[in-house]
Amino acid sequence: MSQANFAYSSAANDAAGLPLTLSVFADRLHVEAVVREDAEAAGFRLVAGGPVAALLDDEARALGEVVLVDCPQADAAALAALTRIDLRAAHTGAHLIVSTSVAALDDVFGCLDQSNPQILVDPSRADRVIALGRVLGQVAPLRLRELSEEDRLVLLRLTEQVGQIAQRLEKLETPLRAVEASDREGAFRFESPRPAFAPAGEDASDRLVRAARPPLPDPRLIRRIIRQRQLRARFFDGDLFGDPAWDMLLDLTAARAEHSRVSVTSLCIASGVPPTTALRWIGQMTEAGLFERVEDDSDRRRAFITLTDRAADAMARYFAELGTNAARAV
Repeated sequence: MSQANFAYSSAANDAAGLPLTLSVFADRLHVEAVVREDAEAAGFRLVAGGPVAALLDDEARALGEVVLVDCPQADAAALAALTRIDLRAAHTGAHLIVSTSVAALDDVFGCLDQSNPQILVDPSRADRVIALGRVLGQVAPLRLRELSEEDRLVLLRLTEQVGQIAQRLEKLETPLRAVEASDREGAFRFESPRPAFAPAGEDASDRLVRAARPPLPDPRLIRRIIRQRQLRARFFDGDLFGDPAWDMLLDLTAARAEHSRVSVTSLCIASGVPPTTALRWIGQMTEAGLFERVEDDSDRRRAFITLTDRAADAMARYFAELGTNAARAV
């Protein structure tokens, strides 16, 4: 990627005194070099860096407003470093971006329960640039209130150009298979249907809440539906039917009926989309109150994903409404 792509925005950003500070910790030197190049081109100011183990060396060292950690292997030292930086990021308000591998995802996810980080799985260069752009998108509205009109235009143009360069990189490398949904508000609504008439003086929604919840469907039925949905990929491009939210809801509903636990890696596989995209969906649905993170009582380094009671209630009512037609639901 040419530095010229951000020549205007980087210079203008520095002049306005706006650059976000960034720390990069990576054991793979080629990854660190690429991240530094892209971050500097986008106008970030690098303030710290080094191998992942350096996060354990000096707690007093100042970190950037954004911290990017590349952790493809989940050995004990790396996990300890992630746990510490997760706590520090949560305490300081820093934006944490962690890249990892599918093999290490469960362990890495288990360490990151405080700072609400972006987790990237086997990311491309475009994925990392998009992650940095997402941080700019989160920070820009806060900073706009404090800036002059000229500085507002500078920051907005910087954010826009980061998005544009990410799109160009995305076309050059492996394209993302799912449409991003993180900027959509109210994407998920699970409400019991309100009856047309309710008794005088009684809120119909209150009456429904008090009603007994139907039992969850037979997990064998749900697993059959899941297999039917997956069968379509044998005959059509799987992207045509991409619906990660519903696929994950089905998988977690079956697991709840089976009294089994679902790891984040398993749920990413069930979603049918790349892990990084699946993690964004998991975050979105957690914020919507449909998924929740549950720590492993026997191993605090592990965590699982489960349906909330609200989501389980909605799924039970949905299958009860389908009745005998549920077996044909795809």
